Amino acid sequence: MDNTLKRQLQYLGFHNLAENWNAIVKKANQAHPSYQRFLAEIIEREYERKTEKARLARIKRAKIPEIFVMETFPFHKQPRLKKSLVLSLYDSLTFMNENQDLIFIGPTGCGKTGLATAFLVHAISQGFRGLFVDFKDLLDALYQSRGDYSEGKLMRKFLAYDVLLIDELGYISSKKEQAALFFDLMRRRHKRKITIITTQLGFEEWGGFLQDSHLAAALLDRITVNCAVFNMKDCISIRPKKIVYATSKQLSGEPKEKSSEKQ
Repeated sequence: MDNTLKRQLQYLGFHNLAENWNAIVKKANQAHPSYQRFLAEIIEREYERKTEKARLARIKRAKIPEIFVMETFPFHKQPRLKKSLVLSLYDSLTFMNENQDLIFIGPTGCGKTGLATAFLVHAISQGFRGLFVDFKDLLDALYQSRGDYSEGKLMRKFLAYDVLLIDELGYISSKKEQAALFFDLMRRRHKRKITIITTQLGFEEWGGFLQDSHLAAALLDRITVNCAVFNMKDCISIRPKKIVYATSKQLSGEPKEKSSEKQ
Protein backbone atom coordinates (compact mmCIF):
# COMPACT_ATOMS: atom_id res chain seq x y z
CA MET A 1 0.00 0.00 0.00
CA ASP A 2 1.40 3.39 -0.94
CA ASN A 3 1.55 6.30 1.49
CA THR A 4 -1.19 8.26 -0.29
CA LEU A 5 -3.73 5.47 0.16
CA LYS A 6 -2.70 4.95 3.77
CA ARG A 7 -3.08 8.68 4.48
CA GLN A 8 -6.53 8.68 2.87
CA LEU A 9 -7.69 5.69 4.93
CA GLN A 10 -6.47 7.28 8.16
CA TYR A 11 -8.18 10.56 7.27
CA LEU A 12 -11.47 8.69 6.71
CA GLY A 13 -11.07 6.88 10.03
CA PHE A 14 -10.44 3.42 8.58
CA HIS A 15 -7.52 2.77 10.91
CA ASN A 16 -7.87 -1.01 11.06
CA LEU A 17 -7.81 -1.19 7.25
CA ALA A 18 -4.81 1.15 7.06
CA GLU A 19 -2.85 -0.89 9.60
CA ASN A 20 -3.75 -4.34 8.24
CA TRP A 21 -4.06 -3.65 4.51
CA ASN A 22 -1.52 -6.24 3.36
CA ALA A 23 -2.93 -9.02 5.56
CA ILE A 24 -6.52 -8.26 4.49
CA VAL A 25 -5.62 -8.22 0.79
CA LYS A 26 -3.62 -11.46 1.15
CA LYS A 27 -6.51 -13.20 2.89
CA ALA A 28 -8.95 -12.00 0.20
CA ASN A 29 -6.70 -13.33 -2.56
CA GLN A 30 -6.63 -16.71 -0.85
CA ALA A 31 -10.31 -17.01 0.14
CA HIS A 32 -11.86 -15.28 -2.89
CA PRO A 33 -14.88 -13.89 -1.00
CA SER A 34 -17.66 -12.10 -2.85
CA TYR A 35 -17.32 -8.34 -3.11
CA GLN A 36 -20.23 -8.00 -0.69
CA ARG A 37 -18.63 -10.32 1.88
CA PHE A 38 -15.26 -8.63 1.53
CA LEU A 39 -16.71 -5.15 2.12
CA ALA A 40 -18.93 -6.38 4.95
CA GLU A 41 -15.92 -7.85 6.80
CA ILE A 42 -13.98 -4.59 6.44
CA ILE A 43 -16.89 -2.54 7.76
CA GLU A 44 -17.46 -5.00 10.63
CA ARG A 45 -13.83 -4.77 11.78
CA GLU A 46 -13.86 -0.99 11.60
CA TYR A 47 -17.13 -0.89 13.56
CA GLU A 48 -15.76 -3.19 16.28
CA ARG A 49 -12.60 -1.11 16.59
CA LYS A 50 -14.50 2.16 16.84
CA THR A 51 -17.07 0.86 19.37
CA GLU A 52 -14.33 -0.61 21.57
CA LYS A 53 -12.41 2.65 21.47
CA ALA A 54 -15.58 4.51 22.48
CA ARG A 55 -16.25 2.01 25.30
CA LEU A 56 -12.76 2.43 26.73
CA ALA A 57 -13.15 6.20 26.55
CA ARG A 58 -16.44 6.04 28.48
CA ILE A 59 -14.82 3.87 31.16
CA LYS A 60 -11.93 6.32 31.46
CA ARG A 61 -14.31 9.27 31.83
CA ALA A 62 -16.21 7.36 34.55
CA LYS A 63 -13.19 7.87 36.86
CA ILE A 64 -13.39 4.40 38.38
CA PRO A 65 -10.52 3.99 40.91
CA GLU A 66 -10.19 0.24 40.32
CA ILE A 67 -11.90 -1.73 37.56
CA PHE A 68 -13.82 -4.82 38.69
CA VAL A 69 -15.76 -7.20 36.46
CA MET A 70 -18.34 -9.77 37.52
CA GLU A 71 -16.31 -12.69 36.17
CA THR A 72 -13.62 -12.17 38.83
CA PHE A 73 -15.87 -11.70 41.88
CA PRO A 74 -15.12 -14.47 44.45
CA PHE A 75 -18.65 -15.73 45.07
CA HIS A 76 -17.17 -18.83 46.71
CA LYS A 77 -15.92 -16.62 49.54
CA GLN A 78 -19.40 -15.15 50.08
CA PRO A 79 -21.73 -18.17 50.16
CA ARG A 80 -24.50 -16.09 51.79
CA LEU A 81 -24.71 -13.93 48.68
CA LYS A 82 -27.23 -15.35 46.20
CA LYS A 83 -25.09 -15.64 43.09
CA SER A 84 -27.95 -16.64 40.78
CA LEU A 85 -29.99 -13.55 41.67
CA VAL A 86 -26.99 -11.24 41.29
CA LEU A 87 -26.10 -12.66 37.87
CA SER A 88 -29.72 -12.61 36.71
CA LEU A 89 -30.01 -8.88 37.43
CA TYR A 90 -26.58 -8.26 35.92
CA ASP A 91 -26.99 -10.25 32.69
CA SER A 92 -30.52 -9.02 31.96
CA LEU A 93 -29.64 -5.34 32.48
CA THR A 94 -33.02 -5.06 34.19
CA PHE A 95 -31.69 -2.33 36.45
CA MET A 96 -30.93 -0.15 33.43
CA ASN A 97 -34.01 -0.99 31.40
CA GLU A 98 -36.39 -0.41 34.32
CA ASN A 99 -34.60 2.52 36.06
CA GLN A 100 -33.89 0.38 39.11
CA ASP A 101 -31.54 1.78 41.75
CA LEU A 102 -29.03 -0.62 43.35
CA ILE A 103 -28.13 -0.45 47.05
CA PHE A 104 -25.20 -2.47 48.45
CA ILE A 105 -25.18 -2.61 52.27
CA GLY A 106 -22.38 -4.32 54.15
CA PRO A 107 -19.23 -4.01 56.26
CA THR A 108 -15.89 -2.86 54.95
CA GLY A 109 -14.02 -5.35 52.82
CA CYS A 110 -17.02 -7.55 51.96
CA GLY A 111 -16.85 -6.74 48.24
CA LYS A 112 -19.77 -4.34 47.89
CA THR A 113 -17.74 -1.73 45.98
CA GLY A 114 -16.37 -4.45 43.69
CA LEU A 115 -19.86 -5.71 42.87
CA ALA A 116 -21.23 -2.19 42.41
CA THR A 117 -18.33 -1.33 40.10
CA ALA A 118 -18.96 -4.47 38.05
CA PHE A 119 -22.55 -3.32 37.47
CA LEU A 120 -21.32 0.15 36.51
CA VAL A 121 -18.71 -1.21 34.06
CA HIS A 122 -21.31 -3.54 32.53
CA ALA A 123 -23.70 -0.65 31.91
CA ILE A 124 -20.93 1.46 30.39
CA SER A 125 -19.92 -1.44 28.13
CA GLN A 126 -23.49 -1.53 26.81
CA GLY A 127 -23.28 2.09 25.67
CA PHE A 128 -24.48 3.97 28.77
CA ARG A 129 -22.65 6.91 30.36
CA GLY A 130 -21.55 6.45 33.95
CA LEU A 131 -19.55 8.00 36.78
CA PHE A 132 -17.97 6.71 40.00
CA VAL A 133 -17.86 9.24 42.83
CA ASP A 134 -16.94 9.03 46.51
CA PHE A 135 -19.70 10.25 48.83
CA LYS A 136 -17.44 12.81 50.53
CA ASP A 137 -16.21 14.15 47.19
CA LEU A 138 -19.80 14.44 46.00
CA LEU A 139 -20.84 16.43 49.08
CA ASP A 140 -17.80 18.70 48.77
CA ALA A 141 -18.48 19.35 45.08
CA LEU A 142 -22.15 20.14 45.71
CA TYR A 143 -21.33 22.45 48.61
CA GLN A 144 -18.62 24.27 46.64
CA SER A 145 -20.96 24.76 43.70
CA ARG A 146 -23.37 26.62 45.95
CA GLY A 147 -20.55 28.97 46.96
CA ASP A 148 -19.24 29.72 43.47
CA TYR A 149 -22.68 29.85 41.84
CA SER A 150 -22.03 26.80 39.61
CA GLU A 151 -24.72 24.68 41.26
CA GLY A 152 -26.93 24.54 38.17
CA LYS A 153 -24.07 23.48 35.91
CA LEU A 154 -22.89 20.79 38.34
CA MET A 155 -26.40 19.44 38.83
CA ARG A 156 -26.88 19.14 35.07
CA LYS A 157 -23.59 17.25 34.88
CA PHE A 158 -24.63 14.70 37.54
CA LEU A 159 -28.13 14.43 36.10
CA ALA A 160 -26.75 13.66 32.63
CA TYR A 161 -25.14 10.36 33.67
CA ASP A 162 -27.23 7.30 32.91
CA VAL A 163 -25.78 5.60 35.98
CA LEU A 164 -24.12 7.28 38.96
CA LEU A 165 -22.23 5.15 41.52
CA ILE A 166 -21.94 6.82 44.94
CA ASP A 167 -19.40 4.92 47.04
CA GLU A 168 -19.48 4.62 50.85
CA LEU A 169 -22.53 6.77 51.46
CA GLY A 170 -22.73 7.87 55.07
CA TYR A 171 -19.14 7.28 56.22
CA ILE A 172 -19.03 10.98 57.05
CA SER A 173 -21.84 13.19 58.33
CA SER A 174 -23.16 15.90 56.06
CA LYS A 175 -23.84 19.50 56.90
CA LYS A 176 -27.44 20.62 56.67
CA GLU A 177 -26.89 22.43 53.37
CA GLN A 178 -24.92 19.49 51.92
CA ALA A 179 -27.72 17.09 52.88
CA ALA A 180 -30.28 19.34 51.17
CA LEU A 181 -28.21 19.48 47.97
CA PHE A 182 -27.69 15.71 48.01
CA PHE A 183 -31.41 15.14 48.46
CA ASP A 184 -32.15 17.51 45.59
CA LEU A 185 -29.79 15.56 43.31
CA MET A 186 -31.37 12.23 44.25
CA ARG A 187 -34.86 13.67 43.90
CA ARG A 188 -34.13 14.87 40.38
CA ARG A 189 -32.51 11.58 39.33
CA HIS A 190 -35.46 9.60 40.73
CA LYS A 191 -37.23 7.52 38.04
CA ARG A 192 -35.09 9.18 35.36
CA LYS A 193 -31.58 7.82 35.83
CA ILE A 194 -29.96 4.94 37.75
CA THR A 195 -28.12 5.46 41.02
CA ILE A 196 -25.91 2.78 42.56
CA ILE A 197 -25.06 3.23 46.26
CA THR A 198 -22.64 1.39 48.54
CA THR A 199 -22.88 1.94 52.28
CA GLN A 200 -22.08 0.35 55.62
CA LEU A 201 -25.28 1.73 57.11
CA GLY A 202 -28.72 0.15 57.16
CA PHE A 203 -31.68 2.27 56.07
CA GLU A 204 -32.62 2.92 59.71
CA GLU A 205 -29.26 4.70 60.20
CA TRP A 206 -29.48 7.13 57.28
CA GLY A 207 -31.06 9.83 59.39
CA GLY A 208 -27.83 9.99 61.39
CA PHE A 209 -25.37 11.01 58.69
CA LEU A 210 -27.96 13.27 57.02
CA GLN A 211 -28.73 14.74 60.46
CA ASP A 212 -32.37 15.01 59.48
CA SER A 213 -34.79 12.11 59.98
CA HIS A 214 -37.48 13.72 57.82
CA LEU A 215 -35.06 14.24 54.92
CA ALA A 216 -33.85 10.63 55.27
CA ALA A 217 -37.44 9.36 55.23
CA ALA A 218 -38.22 11.39 52.09
CA LEU A 219 -35.03 10.12 50.40
CA LEU A 220 -35.72 6.48 51.26
CA ASP A 221 -39.33 6.82 50.18
CA ARG A 222 -38.13 7.66 46.68
CA ILE A 223 -35.25 5.17 46.48
CA THR A 224 -37.34 2.23 47.61
CA VAL A 225 -40.01 2.80 44.95
CA ASN A 226 -37.91 0.70 42.59
CA CYS A 227 -34.62 -0.68 43.85
CA ALA A 228 -32.66 -3.88 44.39
CA VAL A 229 -31.03 -4.19 47.82
CA PHE A 230 -27.94 -6.33 48.26
CA ASN A 231 -27.88 -7.06 51.99
CA MET A 232 -24.26 -8.08 52.65
CA LYS A 233 -24.27 -7.35 56.38
CA ASP A 234 -23.48 -10.97 57.24
CA CYS A 235 -20.77 -11.29 54.61
CA ILE A 236 -17.16 -11.55 55.75
CA SER A 237 -14.21 -9.40 54.70
CA ILE A 238 -12.49 -10.80 51.61
CA ARG A 239 -9.88 -8.07 51.39
CA PRO A 240 -6.40 -9.70 51.33
CA LYS A 241 -4.16 -8.81 54.25
CA LYS A 242 -0.42 -8.92 54.61
CA ILE A 243 0.72 -7.83 58.06
CA VAL A 244 4.31 -7.41 59.16
CA TYR A 245 4.84 -6.69 62.85
CA ALA A 246 7.73 -4.32 63.37
CA THR A 247 8.08 -4.92 67.10
CA SER A 248 10.36 -6.78 69.47
CA LYS A 249 7.56 -7.47 71.94
CA GLN A 250 6.13 -10.97 72.28
CA LEU A 251 2.56 -10.97 70.93
CA SER A 252 -0.10 -13.13 72.56
CA GLY A 253 -0.62 -16.38 70.72
CA GLU A 254 2.87 -16.47 69.19
CA PRO A 255 5.10 -19.42 70.09
CA LYS A 256 7.76 -18.54 72.61
CA GLU A 257 11.41 -18.98 71.62
CA LYS A 258 13.48 -21.33 73.74
CA SER A 259 15.99 -19.47 75.82
CA SER A 260 19.61 -20.42 75.16
CA GLU A 261 21.47 -22.25 77.94
CA LYS A 262 24.11 -20.32 79.86
CA GLN A 263 27.69 -21.23 78.98
